[in-house]
Amino acid sequence: MSRYTGPSWKVSRRLNYSLSETGKELQRRPYAPGQHGQRRSKLSDYGTQLQEKQKVRFTYGVSEKQFHKTFLEANKLQGVHGENFLKLLESRLDNVVYRLGFAASRAQARQLVNHGHFLVDGKKVDIASYRLTPGQKVSLRETSKDLVVIKQALEKMVARKEFVSFDVDTLVGTFVRYPERNEILPEIKEQLIVEFYNR
Repeated sequence: MSRYTGPSWKVSRRLNYSLSETGKELQRRPYAPGQHGQRRSKLSDYGTQLQEKQKVRFTYGVSEKQFHKTFLEANKLQGVHGENFLKLLESRLDNVVYRLGFAASRAQARQLVNHGHFLVDGKKVDIASYRLTPGQKVSLRETSKDLVVIKQALEKMVARKEFVSFDVDTLVGTFVRYPERNEILPEIKEQLIVEFYNR
């Protein structure tokens, strides 16, 4: 299955989880979409694991193939498998662009990256899944600094995560370090995703 491009709020309501991490999707109608949205039956163990996997997959907006590939790569790293997996997803270029405040959403960040608006350590990178390593710098191309969508996103940015830093004067962001587990997706139980793929 390819990357989902439909309405994200409907998915948020189905999973009972805010994909944008703002909680806006569930404020008005905190139940599943559709005629029988308010009469959902209890999930099986498999259903619970699948739902947890879908929450993370839709949050980062990746295809099933990419998601599983990243999961397998995380298994080769030292440390806790589930935590390593989330750290690899957080180090994607589109996600770091979103975390720095250049875009209002991960989907917007992915589009901006694909259109070639960003430089990584001074070199143009237009691959959204490009994985950053600590210390790498993300900046805008000179011709992209006046883009209205980027200016609007930067104006709305309130607080950034501690694993990224941003220089307001030069508009250069740095991926300082890999995030700690308590800094990302606190509601997610990543162990259920590990169980889903290891079943």
